[in-house]
Amino acid sequence: MDRFDPTPIYQQVAAIIREQIKTGGLQPRDRIPSESEMVRDHGVARDTARQAVAMLRDEGWVVTLP
Repeated sequence: MDRFDPTPIYQQVAAIIREQIKTGGLQPRDRIPSESEMVRDHGVARDTARQAVAMLRDEGWVVTLP
């Protein structure tokens, strides 16, 4: 993650997860990192993690279940 990059942080987090999916690091039916894990691993706010997940869901990369 590059805090000097003008790309919003939530988009950078989403890009990291998207890349893990593309390269096979995350397989179908695997859980993506939880919001708490994203906060811990990437040093972002919980709302930022939530935005990243929402973006991936809207793009069709992930499905969220209750």
